[in-house]
Amino acid sequence: MRHGKKFNHLGRKTAHRKSMLANMACSLIEHKRINTTVAKAKALRQFVEPIITKSKNDTTHNRRNVFSSLKNKYAVTELFKEVAVKVADRPGGYIRIIKLGNRQGDNAPMAMVELVDYNEVYNPNGAKKKKATRRGRKKADTVVAETSEAPVIEETKTSEE
Repeated sequence: MRHGKKFNHLGRKTAHRKSMLANMACSLIEHKRINTTVAKAKALRQFVEPIITKSKNDTTHNRRNVFSSLKNKYAVTELFKEVAVKVADRPGGYIRIIKLGNRQGDNAPMAMVELVDYNEVYNPNGAKKKKATRRGRKKADTVVAETSEAPVIEETKTSEE
């Protein structure tokens, strides 16, 4: 039965589960992207999103709370210095889970977990490509060419007269 089961226990005891999620969160913060199973990725999202939200307000109290969860001072420093600056204007949804297929050995569903603001491919605020519409460019080029040629011809005529 499922009475009172609010989250996935991942087949582990409490201490093992907490330390595993803390290690995965530290790896995610340091490397910005990790590969894991889908179940662990969803559990990691519940674990790390409140931590990133706390990092947006850099106070001693928040640093101590985050350190009590992560237990890695280098990850805490990176979180408060670099990651919090990038996610400052985002109201939530700091990580993205992309399903990759099944693992070769045991056919477990795998996923890539990444911080949203560190991916240049999906980031809408990153470098945007221009539209590749030929029709619009040709019209703009011909209009510019016609207007630029006309004054040049008139200037040469006035100099000859």
